[in-house]
Amino acid sequence: MAIDILLTVLITSAIQSIFGVGVLLFGTPLLLLLGYDFTNALGVLLPISIAINCLQVIKHYQHIDLDFYKKVLIYTIPLVILFLIIGVSNKINIGLLVGAFLVFVALKNSVRKIETALDKLVKYERSYLAVMGLIHGLTNLGGSLLTAIVHGKNYDKDQTRVTVAICYATFAVFQLITLFLLDVPSLLSLSDHASFLQVGVIVFLLTEEILYTQIDNKRYTQIFAAFLFISGLLLVGKSL
Repeated sequence: MAIDILLTVLITSAIQSIFGVGVLLFGTPLLLLLGYDFTNALGVLLPISIAINCLQVIKHYQHIDLDFYKKVLIYTIPLVILFLIIGVSNKINIGLLVGAFLVFVALKNSVRKIETALDKLVKYERSYLAVMGLIHGLTNLGGSLLTAIVHGKNYDKDQTRVTVAICYATFAVFQLITLFLLDVPSLLSLSDHASFLQVGVIVFLLTEEILYTQIDNKRYTQIFAAFLFISGLLLVGKSL
């Protein structure tokens, strides 16, 4: 078992266990920095991301915003598939733009003008979801835009996480199917995949019990905003 991949899985699984995203959002750039290519990173991370999200959906499925999820299926998923096919053979870096947007969204509750601007942006939700699919297909960073738009809807913590989780899991399922149809070779053996999957699930169960259940709605909103802000700064820093 590769230690660098194991550490990446441990860290990003803990993040995803709290916020619904993280394994792909942070795992992809980490593995790229460690020398793995884009398709290898996807092959390693997608099954782990799906497993954690499915556990989150099973626990709080009754809180899913189904209207929003249906829009994601219609406007985001087709572009995830199309631009993943393009992204497999082309390296495109738009992390700087995405990172700056996340910092902007994270300040929503602190700056009135930003809150007003985001309220206007939501009126163009279909276009936003389409752009999110394009970005996720090309870079695996669409989870950042997903968390941003869900954060703007002022859900409670369970609805926030489960709505993000089901959308993110759907991204990953269609990405995995696309890679299979493209016959992209796997970096890991089946046993290694199973081991990393088990690690991700164990991290989720521990994080759920020790951290997530102890956070109230108000604190979760504050932590979520901090998560967006830090995510944005990291993406900007990586892109410079």
